[in-house]
Amino acid sequence: MNAKKVPASAPALSPEDKEQIKALAKKIKVTKTVCTRSVKGRSGDTYVGFAAAWDTIQEDGGHNLLHAGETEESPLVPGMTLRESRLAALILGMQADLAAHDHAMAGGNITPEQRHVAIRAVKNNYALLMADILHADGNGTGTELHNGKNGGKNGGE
Repeated sequence: MNAKKVPASAPALSPEDKEQIKALAKKIKVTKTVCTRSVKGRSGDTYVGFAAAWDTIQEDGGHNLLHAGETEESPLVPGMTLRESRLAALILGMQADLAAHDHAMAGGNITPEQRHVAIRAVKNNYALLMADILHADGNGTGTELHNGKNGGKNGGE
């Protein structure tokens, strides 16, 4: 278990922030492996992977590429903003981390107590990162945690 606690330098999530995160989370659809995690345990490694597609349709409108865009029934839906995509990546990453620890415990690779400690740290760390993005200076770069204001303890990520 290598979960590390991010210093509490980001503002707490307001009720409006939590609603924005919930609304965005409802738009995420798990489809294929993109966000992967592994947990090293006493019996080996446990791997989990997720991918997300959000409130959009395939560019070919579900048709084969020869007929893409030929019908009025398949309008393209704009994707998420950079800020929204960073939040979506954090939401999905957190789910992958949580699932990896659930699977590691279920497979006997970590103890229930190790899982409990890791789950608590994962939720706290992701909440801090989400708050950082939501309270950034408008460009969605997460300045509070990514420019060294936390003493560089997070390795710039």
